[in-house]
Amino acid sequence: MMADYCWMLYCDNPNAIYTNKSQRLLEDLGLEQYYREKIQLRKILEIDEKTLIDEPGNQKSDLPWYFLRKLMMVNVTARNVTCTSVCNSCSDNTSGNTKLSFENLFNSTNTDDKVNPLDIITALFLCSDGFLQQEMALKMSMCQFSVPLLLPNCNTNQCTLMLWAMRDIVKKYRPQSLSESKGFIEDRIVLSELPMISFVRLGECSSSKSEILNKLLSNSQHYHDTYVHRNMECGDSPRRISNGLTEITWYLPCGKANIDTFSQPVAVANLCGDIASFQTQYSFLCQRSAAVFVFFDHLGSESEFSLLTNQHHKAQIFLVGNYESKHNSTNALEKLVQTLGLTKTNIIIKTKQRNDVDFVKSLRETVRDVVRNARMKMTIEQMAVIAHELGILVDEDSPECQTAKTNAEAITAEIQDIHKYKEDQLQRQGEIWKELTCLEKEEFRLQHIRSENIEDYKSELQKRKKGLRKKQNSYDMSTAMTCFINAISSPGTERFYFLKWMRTNLDNMSRVRLSELREKYKEKCKNSENKEEIKEIDRQISNSSLGTEHFFREMGQIYEASLSLSQTNPAHQQLQHLPKLCAELLLDGFPLELVDGDASNIPLRWLSDVLSQLSDLVSPNRKILVVTVLGVQGTGKSTLLNTMFGVQFAVSSGRCTRGAFMSLIKINEDMKKVLNWAINK
Repeated sequence: MMADYCWMLYCDNPNAIYTNKSQRLLEDLGLEQYYREKIQLRKILEIDEKTLIDEPGNQKSDLPWYFLRKLMMVNVTARNVTCTSVCNSCSDNTSGNTKLSFENLFNSTNTDDKVNPLDIITALFLCSDGFLQQEMALKMSMCQFSVPLLLPNCNTNQCTLMLWAMRDIVKKYRPQSLSESKGFIEDRIVLSELPMISFVRLGECSSSKSEILNKLLSNSQHYHDTYVHRNMECGDSPRRISNGLTEITWYLPCGKANIDTFSQPVAVANLCGDIASFQTQYSFLCQRSAAVFVFFDHLGSESEFSLLTNQHHKAQIFLVGNYESKHNSTNALEKLVQTLGLTKTNIIIKTKQRNDVDFVKSLRETVRDVVRNARMKMTIEQMAVIAHELGILVDEDSPECQTAKTNAEAITAEIQDIHKYKEDQLQRQGEIWKELTCLEKEEFRLQHIRSENIEDYKSELQKRKKGLRKKQNSYDMSTAMTCFINAISSPGTERFYFLKWMRTNLDNMSRVRLSELREKYKEKCKNSENKEEIKEIDRQISNSSLGTEHFFREMGQIYEASLSLSQTNPAHQQLQHLPKLCAELLLDGFPLELVDGDASNIPLRWLSDVLSQLSDLVSPNRKILVVTVLGVQGTGKSTLLNTMFGVQFAVSSGRCTRGAFMSLIKINEDMKKVLNWAINK
């Protein structure tokens, strides 16, 4: 039969197919609206009815939110995302029909109803703002999942270096060189100078590279799925948008030879997909890795040969071939080895006579040798330079992020000695604030009154308080506080970036000193006779600690001191907006200090006015439920609340977190009925 018409299809943009796939996936996951209007962290922290549900849901659009809920709780099963409808259909197929059908036995299950976990992760990173991306990367790292290093873009061939997303990750480890001294290294992972070993594949591979990597990184006592692989739940579902994703994880030793797989810290990168399709990512890895391991089944085509030989290699190249099939030829391998000038140690072959255990053992020994002798070490922060050269975007390049970084560095760059800096720039706290605290306590306790008249004694206390407030008002606004208040007054996301940069920079400064002092403190506390030494170390910890809470504390004291001035005083009028600034930050999820841990004081007037402004912002007569955790310092209270609710209280890693802090979480309208019922009951 002759056809009347013939469709002639032409595509001058191969990315269009990829774009359509990505668009369809985002639609399936219910995320299409968030590709431009990014998901914000406060939306994820909001408590709704789904918060109480532990099921993934029966639609694909439920899967991203299920993953995020689990991830925020640092649940290692977060990547096990399958619709309940898929599970039910599978069970129905097996239990409903007992009649034997050989055709059904050999038919594979329908993967169209499943979504690969890597696609969900990629989609969520593409649809999230920088702050949610940062929280996701942190929680994924805590779960010992790999995190995105290079994120492929849905609409272009470009990818993005996820430098900002990894800024919050802090790791603590002990290389074997410090095992005897019991010392350790603690630092932000993007600032850690480590060798990077990369794993890529050329063409199709019959073995799972990611699964081999998991075995490589795991010791004999414990296996962990760091990377998603085909034998995981939904891992066999075809990847739709995550090809081109480059994941990274870190192996960090604990200093015990019988446990450590590698004696030195190492970053491990894994490129998803064929390097022939993602040459930019491959070039990046070749220039920034100490070694690149290329997995392959066949080496035959000229394009594959030229891809491996034409790259500007700074890394050692290792060829990892699967020669279990008799049809594989060694001619192409020999030619490639000669061209690249490789030796026997650069080639690892899997044959039928070599099982997986021996193969992984051989691969591990090769990696150990590379790590031991690695000369190329660099931080992820330094990788941004080569990323720009290759046309790779960097997530920190947004104008808001860069402006905020400049504003934060204008403050933190001046800090040389933390204790002296606090005395010079944060003058209203410290000894003055402690004296005020003592006077306020004495007003209520009257412990030191002797034969004096009570009213006269109270009047004297009031007079001394006014004198201290007058002294506070005599100080000019410091340069640091002027910059700080101006920065948090900036609109939009810029002030959020600023506070993040401030916290990051301040933590980096105090981490080394505080880590040493805290270890000393723990050691001395084992013996109750060291009271004076413990007291001295505690004082040093207080003096060496500097965080954003100190700037907000100073802001509170500036405000409270200004209230003692007459209402016509310009200083009084100019500072009336400060409580509203803090209320807005509370509403956006930033924690606020409730009790000053150094002076053991609650700035009542400051907090009252902040909460009053907060009440106006959320509309009056809103009920607030309070969840409180109390306990000894360093027992994981902040970590518990951060894990339960996804909030961002400072943890003791590199910081001193004494005092009490509060954070606000929004409750969805539907959830209010449930909570009201629980309270009334």
